[in-house]
Amino acid sequence: MTFNLKKIGPGLLFAGAAIGVSHLVQSTRAGADFGFGLIWALLVVNIFKYPFFQFGPRYAMATGETLLDGYRKLGKGVLIAYFVLTFATMFTIQTAVTVVTAGLATSIFGDFISIEIWTVIILSICFSILIIGKYNFLDKLMKFIIITLTISTVVAVFLAFQNSNEPPSLTQVFPNALEFGFLIAFMGWMPAPLDISVWHSLWAIEKQKNDKKYTVKSTLFDFNVGYFTTVILGLGFLSLGALVMFESDEVFSGKAGEFSNQLISIYTNSLGDWSYILIAIAAFTTMFSTTLTTLDASPRAMAKTTELLFSTPIKRPYLLWILILILGTILIVFCFKSDMILLIKIATVLSFLTAPFYAIINYKLISSQHTPKQWRPSTTLHILSWLGILFLIGFSIWYLTIPNTPN
Repeated sequence: MTFNLKKIGPGLLFAGAAIGVSHLVQSTRAGADFGFGLIWALLVVNIFKYPFFQFGPRYAMATGETLLDGYRKLGKGVLIAYFVLTFATMFTIQTAVTVVTAGLATSIFGDFISIEIWTVIILSICFSILIIGKYNFLDKLMKFIIITLTISTVVAVFLAFQNSNEPPSLTQVFPNALEFGFLIAFMGWMPAPLDISVWHSLWAIEKQKNDKKYTVKSTLFDFNVGYFTTVILGLGFLSLGALVMFESDEVFSGKAGEFSNQLISIYTNSLGDWSYILIAIAAFTTMFSTTLTTLDASPRAMAKTTELLFSTPIKRPYLLWILILILGTILIVFCFKSDMILLIKIATVLSFLTAPFYAIINYKLISSQHTPKQWRPSTTLHILSWLGILFLIGFSIWYLTIPNTPN
């Protein structure tokens, strides 16, 4: 299939949702704390999560319905489990991405407004955009945002290598018991939480409504472009952290505003002071799009779930869920006083621990009679799925049982 930018849609929405905390924060911290030693973890988790993300758009285009409709066919209990898990994680996910966005806002506009107030402002703007229906405008900008961030990151990594005094060590490391919690948090959102596969199926259905030529083959191509982009940028951010901060006296702050300044300085140290505004705006726009995407997707998924679960329809369920999510996010932010690192750790660890559920049901659905036979997984995808499920379950059990690991 030839590359056609117009055919890229949900794949870049996936990339836009994924390239946020997992890349700007977790990958950079991984490089700063472990150098290039966690490249193995980044690559392995991307490989093992790949099929379960891909099954979202594959199922949607093969059947014309979302993963949530498929979950209902597997049994009402599966859909109830999805509802419970999503309700348990949606607030921490939204809070984590919004706090990072608020931190970047203080770096650009000044810290005369607190992180908590910036959170309220950003959520209010996102709410207005979604309710008024202007999300399509940002959707059209997504290609520009991702391309800009990709180019700037690649250039920054190249210049950082050029400025490096000695060849970096590529020796891989496995964190000790006290550091194992960060490894799980790092892999939890790398490249994204697995429940984004549900969002992707919703986006794919919406894309097909506007583009009848959007088929299974085109959605898989679209997905692969977005997924490959997230992997490259994950390696880029890890490299920046390793080249600029590893074995230095500087450590990342747990406060969102201070962390954002440190993050932007990584770019300016490599590219020059002239790049500060460009990088700050690119990073903020990326995180803002992630905040907006998650604020739209979680309520949209929960609205669809309640519609499938209850015979009596709820009036304006999307609006109800978006208001619930906003209020819950604001409450968490004010309670935790913008302790960004703690918020991110809670969100990412929860995402990793719930990943086996999504992996198993996505694999079961795509392999079942509910999926047309020609679009069920190949032998290679079957094997990769089995290995992925074992990997996710194994590391989850290890995290929950290993001694001295802060849970």
